[in-house]
Amino acid sequence: QKRDYATSAYTKDIQPADVKMSLSFNLRAESVVFTYKNYGLDWEEKIVIPNLHQALKDEIGKQNAVELVANREEVANKILLAVNKALEDLPIRATSFQLLDISFSDVFEKAIESKVVAVQKAQEAENVTKQIQEEAKQKVISAEAEARSMTIRAQALSQNRALVSYEAVQKWDGKLPVYSLGGSVPFINIKD
Repeated sequence: QKRDYATSAYTKDIQPADVKMSLSFNLRAESVVFTYKNYGLDWEEKIVIPNLHQALKDEIGKQNAVELVANREEVANKILLAVNKALEDLPIRATSFQLLDISFSDVFEKAIESKVVAVQKAQEAENVTKQIQEEAKQKVISAEAEARSMTIRAQALSQNRALVSYEAVQKWDGKLPVYSLGGSVPFINIKD
């Protein structure tokens, strides 16, 4: 048989949880008469439900609320083992158990949501910081390369004076200045 149940329990950190669950179980064929004779037609309510609720409350009581949600499958497996241990002397065997839904108070769920949002924002800020640091490193590398280039050019210019005139001619737009003091023409040596 497969049945769905609902109950409430408290987590280790005293958060109330409303739990919806599903349990599949069977009555051993050789024990049907014994079970009906000793427990009646409502044997499920007398045997299965109390043991299930006890196992569930015990296991949920060992978990913090956040851990409970994160480790849902592991917790479900522990509850199934606990139910079978409680039923080991009885003619009933639980075959599967699932935690269908775990609900906490609205206040707690909003607090969890706020925490998740805060963590995400912190990670975004950290990523922005890393990006800024990387851009700064790239600027330093670029500036160092430019400084090396200028040093090499300065050394070349100091070793070869003709190169200074060559560089000046390369940058000259070909127009003579409109006003000239002293009648000299730049960059042109006029020989008599």
